[in-house]
Amino acid sequence: MQRTSVTTGLVIAVIAALTFGASGALVKPLLESGWSPAAAVTARALIGGVVLSPIAVLSLRGNWNALWRGRWRVLGMGLIGVAGTQLAYFASLQRIPIGTAVLLEYMAPILLVLFVWARSRRLPEVVVLAGSVVAVAGLVLVVGPAGGADVLGLVFALLAMVGCAIYYVIAARPNDGLPPVALASFGLLLGGGALWLVGLTGLVPFTAPFTTVRMFGAEQPWWIPLVIVGVVATAVAYTANITASAILGSRLASFAGLLEVIAATFYAWLLLGENITVIQLVGGALILAGIALVRSAKDTSAVDGHVAPAATPAVPQPTP
Repeated sequence: MQRTSVTTGLVIAVIAALTFGASGALVKPLLESGWSPAAAVTARALIGGVVLSPIAVLSLRGNWNALWRGRWRVLGMGLIGVAGTQLAYFASLQRIPIGTAVLLEYMAPILLVLFVWARSRRLPEVVVLAGSVVAVAGLVLVVGPAGGADVLGLVFALLAMVGCAIYYVIAARPNDGLPPVALASFGLLLGGGALWLVGLTGLVPFTAPFTTVRMFGAEQPWWIPLVIVGVVATAVAYTANITASAILGSRLASFAGLLEVIAATFYAWLLLGENITVIQLVGGALILAGIALVRSAKDTSAVDGHVAPAATPAVPQPTP
């Protein structure tokens, strides 16, 4: 990867993190008013998908074959990246503290490093390993995991971690003519529809009272935070994140995704008045340092889920 491309990808990744990170502070008023997490996520995904759909159709320019060629990416994005990951995450929240669940889900970058190591049988560069350790240490300080977890809750959180890692691999795959906005739109619509069907079965709580919510220091209609989170923290966020992943590759993009934790902490302070501790600030600095170390790696082979065979260097192949 050229360094200019990496820089562009990181700038887009920061935009994705800033928009993704706002979702918690925007959804929390809905949850406090009686919305179930599954209902909020379903509405968020469907709104984001609908908002993006006209742009997605225009971006295809009548080339519907690109959508057919990318059907497995769309299915993976919708069913695993959106629906499966969210269901596993919220199922874990019912059994373990939120800090532990967030910590495990955002271990996805480490899972990708281990995956590439196993596939390529090459030890990652020292800077990648060092960046992984530093970033995880920062994540622990920002999130502050608590005890009291049970085995099933940990299993759900680990499934969310796997789903998150798969999401980055799917997003980083060659697009084969399918624009990022189209992948985001159709993936969100599919994922939101799947979550809605799961909600109808009663497997997860699915309630959505249309009442006022406390936001911006006053009572607001329920649809205000929902529209904002659907447009900004979903439509814009997913499009930016998929675009960044296509440029950076799954490994670096997943580490850049840790910025979402920092952004979420900032929005919780700005919009909800939650305190930011010195330890969290130190953790944020460590996350940034870890991302910088991973970004400095010379070996860019771990970018999109494939590994080039070491025995045939004369025949270039897509590499992760």
